[in-house]
Amino acid sequence: MRSTTIGTARLSTAHKLSAAGLTAAAGAAALAFAVTPGQAAETPSIAVKPVAWTTTDLGAHDHTAQQSDTAAAKAKTQAKAATDAADAKKKADAAAKAKADKDRAEKQAASRSQARTPVKPAAPAKPAPAAPVKKAYADNLDGWIKESLDILKSKNIPASYEGIKRNVMRESTGNPRAINDWDINAANGVPSKGLLQIIDPTFKAYHVEGTSWDPYDPVANITASCNYAADKYGSMDNVNSAY
Repeated sequence: MRSTTIGTARLSTAHKLSAAGLTAAAGAAALAFAVTPGQAAETPSIAVKPVAWTTTDLGAHDHTAQQSDTAAAKAKTQAKAATDAADAKKKADAAAKAKADKDRAEKQAASRSQARTPVKPAAPAKPAPAAPVKKAYADNLDGWIKESLDILKSKNIPASYEGIKRNVMRESTGNPRAINDWDINAANGVPSKGLLQIIDPTFKAYHVEGTSWDPYDPVANITASCNYAADKYGSMDNVNSAY
């Protein structure tokens, strides 16, 4: 508890002023009685009104002072908290800026590194394969038979040089423009033509792809005739007479 003894109580400025008032009043009262003996009967007494003072007044003033101190302390605490928050925000902003600067620098470095990456030279284009050189054949009966045999072989059609030449010599004596205009085929309007004397319908039916459609062409004539003979007789080698 707070002491009610005036001598030991802690006095605020307001309390000190009240005490000073009491002292002044007491002094005035003393002066009223301090007169000469001859004047005592003539001078009326002065009534001094006592100044009221209680410990309750001291407590009220002290409470007000405490409230003021508390408010000041609270304001100081709030100001410090605001300052700390501002400092923390500055630090956070600085850290974020530093990170952004670092990330930007790293991206720029990576971009420059990619820009400096040497481009591998393109592999030289492979030259287009050369077209196969067409085999040359003599423009005579020997060359015509050999060329026809190569075509027949690629189509799996059986025939031999000897079998072809033997039948050519019997049918046309090796004349690619030979034509029969006196037999039954001629009478029917489809005379036999060429080296192996083949008629047009048979030539067209047994024509071999890759050769001419002209029945007088020596290679086309031999190839179509051998294809027909292989179908009817097994091979031109098996033909020994008109077929």
